[in-house]
Amino acid sequence: MADINTMEKKLAEYKCDTNEAIALKLVRFPEDIDDDSTTFHPEYSHQTFGDDEVAFGYKGLQIQLFYTAGNLNTLFKVKYSSKVTEAFDCVEPDDVEVKIREIIPAGFTSNSDDFLTFLEKEAKFKPFGTLLHTYKVQNEEEGELTYQIHKADITCAGFQKYHERLQTFLMWFIETASFIDTDDDHWDFFLVQMLILPPFQGEGHGPQLLEAVHRFYCSLPKVQDITAEDPSENYVKMRDFVLAKLCQGLPSFAEEKLHLGFSVDMYKEAQEKLKINKKHARRVYEILRLRATDMSDEEKARDYRLEVKKRLFGPYRKNQRELAKLKRCLSAEELVSHMAQVDTKTQHEELEKSFQTLVDDYRRVIERLAALA
Repeated sequence: MADINTMEKKLAEYKCDTNEAIALKLVRFPEDIDDDSTTFHPEYSHQTFGDDEVAFGYKGLQIQLFYTAGNLNTLFKVKYSSKVTEAFDCVEPDDVEVKIREIIPAGFTSNSDDFLTFLEKEAKFKPFGTLLHTYKVQNEEEGELTYQIHKADITCAGFQKYHERLQTFLMWFIETASFIDTDDDHWDFFLVQMLILPPFQGEGHGPQLLEAVHRFYCSLPKVQDITAEDPSENYVKMRDFVLAKLCQGLPSFAEEKLHLGFSVDMYKEAQEKLKINKKHARRVYEILRLRATDMSDEEKARDYRLEVKKRLFGPYRKNQRELAKLKRCLSAEELVSHMAQVDTKTQHEELEKSFQTLVDDYRRVIERLAALA
């Protein structure tokens, strides 16, 4: 038994966290290749390396995926300080190269000199598609930078190959990502010249991009709604800010109308003018009404709290309807067992907690709106 435990401990030394082992980089200059400060890492790698996000068989594993910042031509290398086969017989390491090759498209190089040749050609890179919008952001190191948003479709020469390289980032930064079917020519693609990857986060690109998308689609009469599949918590907060910014100037969202409650006019105007669906329009109403409400006034604060909780109570009301149905079809013993799981006091506590969390999120949106004034 002692020998087995010793063996397990030694083998455990050959396990590597793939979120740390994968080194991503957008390369602009040759010196960026060896500059660790330009390296960033995935948030997720489970779709490639399993739920544990571990690669077995190596010490000091580094999986380099370096991209030229324009065309995204790719350098792929696997490095490690030692391999399990050097110390143990009949123990096979994970084939990390095969796993990565399943994600990155053909055309990459594993030769640094070839990659530098790709980099020399970057000076000729031009974004694909049509220029839609230009905006500026402040960068602490480089001052004011100008960014452009382009609209492209799959018919643009060279874009399909570019998109195949681009979408490899999805696997590392979206938990349930899947690749877009580029054979479907109904897709339109909106691209900043740089993805909002870790090196560019916090500079204000997200709101600029989302607002540009909404304004563009407002010009297309056939589009009814703009949604995000399985949005992250940070994305929802960004969307709240952008949609509140867009709606605050609409007549139906005027301050004197907010205290009358959420109306059909609000939803219709938001949908017709900005392609905002009813659910999102309701959240915008709650944000703008909170901004217009004196929460130190007990009566006004109570009215606002009840208005929001009425919406939040929807799932609990559904549970009550289901319980009424169960009463008609369950035996007394089964009903008692089910009722033990339904605690009304707990539901009210959860409702209050949800309300307070939501108000905190709304206040942060209101602070961002105030900063624009």
